[in-house]
Amino acid sequence: MPTLPRIRPADPSAGCRILGEKVHPRKIFAQSSLFRDIAGAAWFTRGLMTQPLEPTPQTGAAGIEARRAALDILERIAKGASLDDALNNCRTFDLLEGPDRGFARALATCVLRRRGSLDHVLGAYIDRPLPKKAIRVMDILRLASAQTLFMGTPDHAAVSTAVSLAGERRETLGYAKLVNAVGRKVAKNGPAVVKKLPARVDTPGWLWRSWERAYGAQTARAIAEAHRNEPRLDITLKAPGAADEWTDRLEAELLPTGSLRRDGVSDVTQLPGFEEGAWWVQDAAASLPARLAGDVSGKSVFDLCAAPGGKTLQFAAMGANVTAVDISEPRLERLVDNLARTNLTAKLVTEDILRWRPEDKADIVLLDAPCSATGTIRRHPDIPWTKSDTDIAALTSLQARMLDHAIGFVKPGGMLIYCVCSLQPEEGEKQAEAALARHKHLARKPVLPEEIAGLAGGVNRYGDLRTTPAMLAEAGAMDGFFAARFIVNE
Repeated sequence: MPTLPRIRPADPSAGCRILGEKVHPRKIFAQSSLFRDIAGAAWFTRGLMTQPLEPTPQTGAAGIEARRAALDILERIAKGASLDDALNNCRTFDLLEGPDRGFARALATCVLRRRGSLDHVLGAYIDRPLPKKAIRVMDILRLASAQTLFMGTPDHAAVSTAVSLAGERRETLGYAKLVNAVGRKVAKNGPAVVKKLPARVDTPGWLWRSWERAYGAQTARAIAEAHRNEPRLDITLKAPGAADEWTDRLEAELLPTGSLRRDGVSDVTQLPGFEEGAWWVQDAAASLPARLAGDVSGKSVFDLCAAPGGKTLQFAAMGANVTAVDISEPRLERLVDNLARTNLTAKLVTEDILRWRPEDKADIVLLDAPCSATGTIRRHPDIPWTKSDTDIAALTSLQARMLDHAIGFVKPGGMLIYCVCSLQPEEGEKQAEAALARHKHLARKPVLPEEIAGLAGGVNRYGDLRTTPAMLAEAGAMDGFFAARFIVNE
């Protein structure tokens, strides 16, 4: 079967510029198209539809524009874009509104989330690999199959629009009859096949093997199962003491970690408390590393690789004097907006941290290093198909250099927190052990279970924070995160 090309991550160490000294709040609420969709569509939640979902009728075949946009999103990903970038830069997607927009996003993410299952079913009806120039045909078949197998779309709507898509381009026109025949067979026979497929089929082999070695087969299966479902919306409160009030107002549940969780919506800016800056969107696992710093009121904190800025907002809300450093100015601009919305302040610097030389050292340094992001597959289902095991070696080398550099930013006796949103031990546990071996003046400060609300299994045998999507399964799972806490002695 044809596969999407492997995509190399951009070099995070290129380019730098100072954005500004002190950011003061200003009322800026303009958000990108991605922000409007980040919580998921209101019409598609938790991965599987309970009722058939259809876009609104449009010109030509009903709903063809939404399906064309989903196809264009997949094509952009195949050419090297991340899902986020594809959503933000796809013209056909940007032209959609309302249910059509939600349908297109849900359809593209469903194909990515269940790609292994889709290819397994399709493989029974395609006796030879399609040529490279016909890769779009494979995506058309995946789109049709995802609708009939997982989204509750009527068979005729899914297949007829797929045939229409095949007829739109010269390189796919000759495959229209194949699309029709295979699409109908999948709709008829596929549901019985899918029910028998194990969760691991939607995980590339290299990832599955690494998780099985690191966490055991049972946890690896639970992780893979969590990745099949659309994640719910997690919220961090500016004032954690008001959790009861906001649980009611947001119709959410309070997680043991202190985050609020509710079903996704098409536009989070319309939820209560958004405009007044009472909260921000942040996965429950991503909110934990900043809490390991303890009482930061009045202390100096460097948040390195800070964008999109959830941890910066946490530190600022806790009363710290925060300097947020990131190489990406566009990503920091989103943090500017959120600081203004929440009426919080921080100093922002656009810079490669390997080149940054602060005038003074900090009491606390948090390094959220660039990583494979395999802990965020629930929210970024493109990752399994755009990363490979060869990417890990390059990332671990960069992480080690950043860690070594960040140690020099910490005052004697101060704290360094190293974290990654990765499930790969090479980027987490092994990275922490290697840092301790290189720096004799570095001492691990073990995380106590009560510091993370007693999250079951959340502290590993070394005393580091380790979450996986297998945790909080009954509440909808959580991202995979690793964090190690160190004291930098003189």
